[in-house]
Amino acid sequence: MKSTIAVSAGHEWYNYLMGSLFLDACRGERTPRPPLWLMRQAGRYLPEYREVRNNVTFLELCKTPLLAAKVTMQPIRRFGFDAAILFSDLLIPLEAMGQTVSFTEDGPTLAPPVRSAADLARLALFDPWERTPFVLEAIRLVRPQLGETPLIGFAGAPFTTATYAIEGKTSRHFVETKKLFYREPETAHQLLELIESATRAYLLAQVAAGAQAIQIFDSWLGVVSPEEWDEFVAGPTASLVAAVKATGVPVIYFPNGATTILDRVARVDADVYGIDWRLPLDEARARLAAGGAEHAAVQGNLDPAVLLGPVERIGRQAASVIRRGAGRGHIFNLGHGIYPDTPIENVEALVRAVRGE
Repeated sequence: MKSTIAVSAGHEWYNYLMGSLFLDACRGERTPRPPLWLMRQAGRYLPEYREVRNNVTFLELCKTPLLAAKVTMQPIRRFGFDAAILFSDLLIPLEAMGQTVSFTEDGPTLAPPVRSAADLARLALFDPWERTPFVLEAIRLVRPQLGETPLIGFAGAPFTTATYAIEGKTSRHFVETKKLFYREPETAHQLLELIESATRAYLLAQVAAGAQAIQIFDSWLGVVSPEEWDEFVAGPTASLVAAVKATGVPVIYFPNGATTILDRVARVDADVYGIDWRLPLDEARARLAAGGAEHAAVQGNLDPAVLLGPVERIGRQAASVIRRGAGRGHIFNLGHGIYPDTPIENVEALVRAVRGE
């Protein structure tokens, strides 16, 4: 009963915000300016975030709803971005499925890695309301604070999440992932399908709790060949997108590093495609259109390194991104997450540039 009531409440809020600049752009509409938010906008470049983070571990921050809600709000209060994204982590579902997740200075580690059918048998589906209630409670806490600013929930795409499960860490070459694909393709298919099912329940619970849009991060898709996309990745990705779209909230799919296969990626039928900085937005639209997504919105795609440079360059390159976005179905963002050593004044300059101030 709880889920049904929450879904209803979530849709009431979505309808209430139909005039939102961000949601208008998600629907592919023309907007007076592109809405602006940044990937990793709640992060270490913010002194107020560092103050919170200095007192807790990363996982404690993710799992403490009051703190997660607090840092979610920090960039909204400082910059007035046009959307907030929930503070959490891509690996939360894998921990709920049965892997042990820890974070060190060298990045995340997951144990035991999934490299055989026997390893796969140790993972299981989970009830988000029971295993990840802290995520849903953080959504419930932050929504009233946001007022008319939409909240984006998120998760990793099946492939990207699978790479962490298989490699047991962040990887450069994804050798273990490719080994599993080619030596045990049936196990690879089963793993991707299991992750898709678990992520589906997790994202639907986020929508039920009040998320008004969902971003699906395929952070490591750039290592996938066209053949691997067709054989392993496309099916579970499209299934996940379709399941979330069925709730009525817009779905943003971010296929990082995969600009060479955008015509294939277009077939997952997302509402919005996040574009990294390696391809101009107008060229990305053309490739998406070639795959049948001519009416999809795009998100991006300023190189985050530009924010490390002079203010004058930030303004010029932001203007170029906006011009290529063409005023229709364009959400301004970086082509990846903001770097921790980005100066605050440069983010302020970007906000002014996008707003035409």
